[in-house]
Amino acid sequence: MSSESSKKRKPKVIRTDGAPPEGKRGKGDGDQDLRYYSEECEVDLRDPIKDYELYRETCQELQRLMAEIQELKSRGIKDNAAEIDERRIQSCVHFMTLKKLNRLAHIRLKKGRDQTHEAKQKVDAYHLQLQNLLYEVMHLQKEITKCLEFKSKHEEIELVSLEEFYQAAPPEISRPAITLSEPHQQTLARLDWELEQRKRLAEKYKECLTSKEKILKEIEVKKEYLSSLQPRLNSIMQASLPVQEYLFMPFDQAHKQYETARHLPPPLYVLFVQASAYGQACDKKLVVAIEGNVEEAKALYKPPEDSQDDESDSDAEEEQTTKRRRPTLGVQLDDKRKEMLKRHPLSVTVDLKCKDENVLHLTFYYLMNLNVMTVKAKVATAVEMTTAVSAGDLLSPDSILNCLYPGDHGRKTPNPANQFQFDKVGILTLSDYVTELGHPYVWVQKLGGLHFPKDQPQHTVTADNTLSASHMELTVKLLRSRLQSRLALHKQFASLEHGVVPVSSECQHLFPTKVVSRLVKWTAVPYEDYAKLPYTKDVIEAGLAEDTHLYYMALIERGTAKLQAAVVLNPGYSTLPPIFSLCLNWKGERTGSNDDNIRAMESEVNVNYKELWGPKPGHQLLTNQLQRLCMVLDVYLETEPHDTSVEGPKEFPQEKMCLRLVRGPLRLKPFKFNYPQGFFSHR
Repeated sequence: MSSESSKKRKPKVIRTDGAPPEGKRGKGDGDQDLRYYSEECEVDLRDPIKDYELYRETCQELQRLMAEIQELKSRGIKDNAAEIDERRIQSCVHFMTLKKLNRLAHIRLKKGRDQTHEAKQKVDAYHLQLQNLLYEVMHLQKEITKCLEFKSKHEEIELVSLEEFYQAAPPEISRPAITLSEPHQQTLARLDWELEQRKRLAEKYKECLTSKEKILKEIEVKKEYLSSLQPRLNSIMQASLPVQEYLFMPFDQAHKQYETARHLPPPLYVLFVQASAYGQACDKKLVVAIEGNVEEAKALYKPPEDSQDDESDSDAEEEQTTKRRRPTLGVQLDDKRKEMLKRHPLSVTVDLKCKDENVLHLTFYYLMNLNVMTVKAKVATAVEMTTAVSAGDLLSPDSILNCLYPGDHGRKTPNPANQFQFDKVGILTLSDYVTELGHPYVWVQKLGGLHFPKDQPQHTVTADNTLSASHMELTVKLLRSRLQSRLALHKQFASLEHGVVPVSSECQHLFPTKVVSRLVKWTAVPYEDYAKLPYTKDVIEAGLAEDTHLYYMALIERGTAKLQAAVVLNPGYSTLPPIFSLCLNWKGERTGSNDDNIRAMESEVNVNYKELWGPKPGHQLLTNQLQRLCMVLDVYLETEPHDTSVEGPKEFPQEKMCLRLVRGPLRLKPFKFNYPQGFFSHR
């Protein structure tokens, strides 16, 4: 086959996706349509199976042509070139056929995907419609169930039975001809009859209220008449009291007290008897009384009554208790704790009066299940005292009785058996409840005749009158001394907060006539702040500062020098002196650890405190110590050598007369004041 014939077989073909491009069709469009064709349209007309057969035949023909070309080339004859070209042209034609089949296959694939996508969209649309219909069905079902479950308000009303309704209701309301055949009309008629009955009952209720008010008025008139008799009877009773007081025979009051004392528990009874005896014999300003509910105390000792005829009532109570919800474990433990810490209904009050009419109120309680006594304190002053911020804890009920005897803090129970009782109900320590119950001091137990030996624990501890009597006198003296010392401190703190150190006339000889240093600040500080100060570590390590003590900060100034004093006030003041720790801020920070004279100043107030006690009972010890600090600060500053490198006069000129400015290798200053000569010397 020649090349010219092969060229005639190849018409010019322009492939498009469908119609010819816009703007290129004009005149003679009908003639040009014959030269364009669409392969997409041809795909619809061709059979894929036949195309597959054509593909196989074309591939086989290509293999045959390639083999022939290979054979012709292997012969190496020059005349075979024309045959090789002819077979090459035939192979190209077959390649064109394969390419066309490939394009048709891709078009078929694209159309298949498009058809699948369209079918999938239709399925999704149908699925969405189905979901909407299912949602509407579900919504309608819910509405139907709501309608079926609807309960009207009239169903909650207890209506009379049908028999009683037709017997009692008038025919205008019951309408038997209609209501017997129609349940709806029957219900409406029964509701109308119920409304009519309730209106009648409301009118009767109003009538009963009016009659009740009339009866109450009559009762009030009779009560007023009876109450008018009480003042007359009281006046008769009061008329006999002056005779009893004049004759020192308060028979009426004593008789009532002793009648009530019969219902006291043994420890409170011992306290009441011993305190009353001590007040009558030794202290006329000690007043003892009994407070509380006597009826509740009587009920504690009543034996339980046998109930044999109340079987039906007990059965009904059992049914009610089974219906109630059982309490949780936490509620049960709380109830057990309350029962464990229950106090006796009666209590004993002791009022200690001082010469200045100040009173210390003590209320003693008895914890029945723990077999210990507690006390609460309250101070009543004859004159309203000035409020001092730093004196807030002096008269506090929780701290005024702390350490009345050494080491007696009143935070733990003195009965060793109580710890086993606490473990059963989940109580860690009694200190969490002392604010409500009172403090169980050891001296309180002894006043009630209770003694709990730790080395030989006893099963039952009974109240002993001898033990109470042996501790009564000393305890009363300590209580009165504690009250007087705290009241004296309260007055002194009010002056100290205003920068005034009160010094009585009996103590003026302890100080020179002129003291330049002055107190500018006096405040109370917590134990935590005191412990953080670097110059108080020695006091804490020595065990002289505990959390039950009171802590204060004093600031003394003279010029640029500032002396800070951290004060530890023992609860047993003034028997036990306050302890001062000093820090001087002047040309650096000077404490007892880096300055021997600061240590000597501390010893002047901490070691030689007996010189500052003043008149008994020594309530002016604290103010005298502060005044001595001001004095020794003047001596310290005035005896400091003058710095020649600084121009101008000396900042603190020497005004105190000293025999020697310094002495010994430690270069100690003369801090001892000699009266009446008025000079300072070394100790």
